[in-house]
Amino acid sequence: MSRQSRALGLSVLVFLAACSAEPEKTPEIIRPVLSVVVQPRTSQTLGFAGAIEPEFSANLAFRLLGRIVTRDVNVGDLVTRGTTIATLDPTALELAVQGAKAGLSNAQAEFTNAAGSEERQRALLADKNTSQATYDAALQARQAAQADVERAKAALARSEEQLGYARLFSDFDGVVTAVSAEVGQTVAAGQTVLTVARSDVREAVVDIPDRLTGDLSAGTGFEIILQSAPSIRTQAKLREIAPQADSSTRTRRVRLTLLDAPTAFRLGSTVTATRVTAIDPIIELPLSALLEKDGGQQVWIVDPQSLAVHLRDIKVGDRNANSFTVASGLDAGMRLVTAGIHSLTDGETVKILEGAAK
Repeated sequence: MSRQSRALGLSVLVFLAACSAEPEKTPEIIRPVLSVVVQPRTSQTLGFAGAIEPEFSANLAFRLLGRIVTRDVNVGDLVTRGTTIATLDPTALELAVQGAKAGLSNAQAEFTNAAGSEERQRALLADKNTSQATYDAALQARQAAQADVERAKAALARSEEQLGYARLFSDFDGVVTAVSAEVGQTVAAGQTVLTVARSDVREAVVDIPDRLTGDLSAGTGFEIILQSAPSIRTQAKLREIAPQADSSTRTRRVRLTLLDAPTAFRLGSTVTATRVTAIDPIIELPLSALLEKDGGQQVWIVDPQSLAVHLRDIKVGDRNANSFTVASGLDAGMRLVTAGIHSLTDGETVKILEGAAK
């Protein structure tokens, strides 16, 4: 056999051996997926925006008509009990006190004369040198003078009290929350000049929809969160709830007394009052888990043993922009895929990512 014939035969054998070899298998790629375990929710957290207000405050006003000549505080200033914070022009009141003092001096002088006259008439009557009628007249004059002295004392006390009304002060320590009159302004008796609030007793005031107030009562607990620093929180108890809803907003005003609140809860701070309430068990899932096709509603369920996915028909209840609730078709403990649902095939094996909900 020639050399060319041997080479050709060897090539044929190599080709036949190559054709008879089995093709190499491509390794199966297991796709990782995001998933979640169905866990019915039995409670919900409700949050309501509000503000910190004083539980006790007072509108301070003068008892007299007059012109304000001093006002020593502004909004935000602290005041102490009994300290003068504003005054009226006292000129007319001081003159009235001086007139009352003069009236008292005159009445006391008249009483001294009447008393001396009565004593002389009493001595003359004892010696039979005057008549009983004359003595009785002297005694009546003394008693009238004594009454005039009492009236003059009362008039002086009243004038001094009126002078005291020209001074405005608070009956408790607090902070000024509002100013309603300025220096130089003439104010009427009872017209509010300042509002002072106690800063040690604070409360959160929120408006709650009327439909959510059915189970509220005095003492109901809330958690208060400071909106400017959500990590700062405190507890509160319901103190008062409006007897009826506002006609326009259909909300009720609720006042919550803060319990051992940090100083960060200053008057005027914006807060969120939260409350956890029990509800009937409900399954809520992310909207990305819902597959809608041909008018049906389905989700991909992951088999816990084989990790294969299968479609399951469900009935959707409510839905919003990010989630939906399941009316029927799912049970607690089932694991379902929450992302990439449109690229899965029935029976496909998937990989549960580490850290997925158990």
